[in-house]
Amino acid sequence: MKAVIVEDERAAVRNLTALLTDVTPEMEVIAVLDSISESVEWFEEHKSPDLVFMDIHLADGSAFEIFRHIEISCPVIFTTAYDEYALKAFKVNSVDYLLKPIGAEDVRNALKKLELFRTATGEPESGEDIQGLIRMLRRQESYKTHFLVPQKGDKLLPLSLESVYYFYINEGIVKAVTMEGKEYPVSHTLDEIADSLNPIRFFRVNRQYLIARKAIKDIDLWFNGRLSVNLIVPVPEKILISRVRVAEFKEWFVHGE
Repeated sequence: MKAVIVEDERAAVRNLTALLTDVTPEMEVIAVLDSISESVEWFEEHKSPDLVFMDIHLADGSAFEIFRHIEISCPVIFTTAYDEYALKAFKVNSVDYLLKPIGAEDVRNALKKLELFRTATGEPESGEDIQGLIRMLRRQESYKTHFLVPQKGDKLLPLSLESVYYFYINEGIVKAVTMEGKEYPVSHTLDEIADSLNPIRFFRVNRQYLIARKAIKDIDLWFNGRLSVNLIVPVPEKILISRVRVAEFKEWFVHGE
């Protein structure tokens, strides 16, 4: 595997090179670039490497400027001391985002992500496959883990999705219900919530309910080919899945975590 390092601090270059030698001796660093201008020139004149390690703060500006001038088709692992740029980093071809100081375990985990991409399709060198897998990773990284729900006294309560068993609509208000049966209003539509959650863990069973896999107690066969889902926590009404969505629900349930 051939890699390029974009970094303007010599000490950081030496550290990363040593880590790569230790973690993945087969990786060859074919170029070290220390500025936006040098990087743009190099990528215009050379074949894309397999991987780029890129610091965000360079001597002549932000490394994101590089992507305005050229297209880098290979995965990028960003390395920087400033985590405020993490979200922006994943809008380009980022596989991972590492905060300095970087250790061997950080590099090892980042390379595992890349390897996961490559083994998923069986076509390790396909740029198109890598791009598709990068998009998948971005989605996984962006799934919500918490909601901020309003409380009395102008306060917001961080509500972890680990404790939420289902969302439902009650008189036009979306509420999250926890394992203890507590209800919290959420200032999003059910559609917005469904789009922001990991689809492996949550399923939109009908227009009113979005349920967590771990909340399902058992399932009853219902009239006209429908299913009735019973949860381990109380629900205001019976949760029914229409006949047209039964197959999709079964597929989701048996091929989850």
